Amino acid sequence: MTTSEFHSFRHGEFDVTVLSDGPIALAGELFAPEANDQQRAHIVKRLKGQDNTAHAQSNIPLIVYDEQVILVDVGAGSRFQPTEGMLEENLERVGVRAEDVTIVLISHAHPDHIWGLLRDDGSLRFPKARYFVGKAEWDFWMGEGASGLPSEAQPFVEGARRDLAALDGRVNLVQDGDEIVPGMRVLATPGHTPGHLSVILDSDVPLIITVDAVSSEIVSFEHPDWSFGFDMDPAKAKATRRALLDQAASENAKLLGFHWTYPGVGRIKKDGDAYEFINAVGDKS
Repeated sequence: MTTSEFHSFRHGEFDVTVLSDGPIALAGELFAPEANDQQRAHIVKRLKGQDNTAHAQSNIPLIVYDEQVILVDVGAGSRFQPTEGMLEENLERVGVRAEDVTIVLISHAHPDHIWGLLRDDGSLRFPKARYFVGKAEWDFWMGEGASGLPSEAQPFVEGARRDLAALDGRVNLVQDGDEIVPGMRVLATPGHTPGHLSVILDSDVPLIITVDAVSSEIVSFEHPDWSFGFDMDPAKAKATRRALLDQAASENAKLLGFHWTYPGVGRIKKDGDAYEFINAVGDKS
């Protein structure tokens, strides 16, 4: 992806560029656990996948406000899947060095959102940044809640604790409604993880960075009651997703999704008991 291919737009006082850490390959059962085989095959085909596997993108917003250079999540580095780890290279392609980043906001502590925090030598990739993490998210992963997860989830726990511990003394723990910079605030959207955060940028209409509260521009919109395979509390994630999509529709919000087909920017339209995603590529508003 060349520099000119990165999707950028102005939103109120914010300049937003959608970068990528690279895609991850997921089985159809992770995109749509409740779908039947025929439905799942159709979803994978629409995602341009095959053999019951499709790519989920890792769309990472680079947000510039005044002198602040902000990232929402940092990808997985080279620790999760071999197709990831592109964020720092893509930052450099738009003229931003890792040392230029002043704020890193972590939406939640799953590998594809946080494992890019550290270099292979254990040093912080963004050494001059201030870090923001949800208090509920921090408390879960660093506490007994995560210790009680099944054994197959413990590698996620170990990775989250490794990376969060590296932020000790540099992290700001935030809660629903807290402001990161003027006009940019976090929104508690629990369910995918206990302390999952989405992000709102103010303007004449809001921009909602949904992250994994709305995991797919196909499944989450057309089947909002279906879960995502990595939802840790599917029932809560469903209620959160419904509330967030209803809010976005009522506010005519602009949306940016982490795992949606690049660049993952669009708007929402209510469609009966479901929703329609309207791709906004080319919309610079």
